[in-house]
Amino acid sequence: MSTSWEPLPSTYRSKQEFLASLPPWRRLLQKLNWHPTIDKGVQQYAIEQRLLQLESEIERLEQANSRLARFEREHLSGSTPPPSTGDSFS
Repeated sequence: MSTSWEPLPSTYRSKQEFLASLPPWRRLLQKLNWHPTIDKGVQQYAIEQRLLQLESEIERLEQANSRLARFEREHLSGSTPPPSTGDSFS
């Protein structure tokens, strides 16, 4: 049995899923000999996954902001006003 902590595989998203993957005798042992390491491992894994998701979302939003800024520079700043549609009251 390995004593070093390894990250949980993506299939284990919760403690219940982890315990469900164990054989019945191991689940009984888990109930009798509970240790918070599994809970902490699952929580840490969930936090890491959320951070990765947030980082990718931030990157996506930064790309969208740069595209909007480029569009604004090219089309809105210092350009001539759009042509009139002919429905103005002169």
